[in-house]
Amino acid sequence: MLPQLAKLEAHFPEELVIIGVHSAKFPGERPGGTLRSAVQRNRIQHPVVNDRDFQIWQEYGVRAWPTLMFLDPSGMVIGKHEGEAPADALIQAVRELLERYDSYGMIDRAPVEVLKEEACPGHELAFPGKVAVDETLGRLIVSDTGHDRVLIASLDGPVSDVIGSGEAGFADGDFAHARLREPQGIAVHGDQVFIADTGNGSVRVADLASGELRTVAGTGEQGLGMPKAGPALEVAMRSPWDLALHDGDLLIAMAGTHQIWRLDLESGWAEPFAGDGVEAMRDGERMRAWLAQPSGLAISGDRLYFADSETSAIRYVELSPGDQVQTLVGTGLFDFGDVDGIGDEVRLQHPIGINARDGAVYVADSYNHKIKRLYPDERRVESWLGSGEPGIRDGSGADVKFDEPGGLAIAGDRLYIADTNNHAVRVADLCTGQVVTLGLSVGS
Repeated sequence: MLPQLAKLEAHFPEELVIIGVHSAKFPGERPGGTLRSAVQRNRIQHPVVNDRDFQIWQEYGVRAWPTLMFLDPSGMVIGKHEGEAPADALIQAVRELLERYDSYGMIDRAPVEVLKEEACPGHELAFPGKVAVDETLGRLIVSDTGHDRVLIASLDGPVSDVIGSGEAGFADGDFAHARLREPQGIAVHGDQVFIADTGNGSVRVADLASGELRTVAGTGEQGLGMPKAGPALEVAMRSPWDLALHDGDLLIAMAGTHQIWRLDLESGWAEPFAGDGVEAMRDGERMRAWLAQPSGLAISGDRLYFADSETSAIRYVELSPGDQVQTLVGTGLFDFGDVDGIGDEVRLQHPIGINARDGAVYVADSYNHKIKRLYPDERRVESWLGSGEPGIRDGSGADVKFDEPGGLAIAGDRLYIADTNNHAVRVADLCTGQVVTLGLSVGS
């Protein structure tokens, strides 16, 4: 749900009815079960219609995601807005409309009964988004996104610490009282755990030695428009989704602005690192390249690989000595599917997670419910794990089932997988391809 709509809904609880229409770009988003998971994951409280055949989209002449249609009390269309809009402007516009129609006696304030989705009761994890590992200290770190917290566990599963109270919010302090909102990407350096606090448009760092969480970037509010370089705590970030550490810098996949940003951890200065903010695909000089919702980062050698989710592509930025963005697989915003092969014949469907080891890039091909391997020198992609159908089943190869895997981390010969819609972490043996579900117990 757009945060602006949440504020609008809260501002006019008796006068305004919001109805979401889900007209999915990707086929993997269209099944009813997938939509239900998305409603739960995004904590949507208003009713949502599954417009899987684009009938409503066509009847209302919609051209872009998101689009807001304004209807008067009689059901007539009175306005349309494409793209995001500031919450204050929306509230003012709706207030003026309400005053007009209230003067006509047309506003009905009778309560509207809505059947609300319950958010994954009974799960130790809720929609885990990303995972990270510290091989030296034997730690597994999991973004327990749906519970607004981050878990610190051993590589075999027992949880030793919890970062965040589990109540959504924005507050620094000791782990038990600090608050996060829908955390995603994680980067680890010793006792420091950097967290992409996606729902708060911020980056936080947890000190495992002191048990304290503090903010290192962002204002605690999702930004609008294109943020400018500046002191990190003054930059209004938009959906920071994943993180990677490199030579004293924290690289940030800024999905909301279609960029990758760089935070100098010593000076506290944040600035764009790749992408000029246009949502499209164009290679070349990193600051002139076009990206589209980068959502996963992995460093290997002198390359920063990234999952460019909206173009269903895997691309990289040269870290040294060049500064070019290059595409390995993927061809554009509306080219997607499930096709193995070489180069431009390959099709992925909204990959979100990525990692690299021993000359291979592992890809969480999220909407195809698979883990794939990409060999960069050949630009060759092969399906490795997953049947392609959503579900949960351990095993090996195509017998395995995932449901929108979203994050990958490698420790030794094991690949850890955040299996988002299954509320689970899965572990794959890199040698045998055998997959098991990890037992994570948080305790009371």
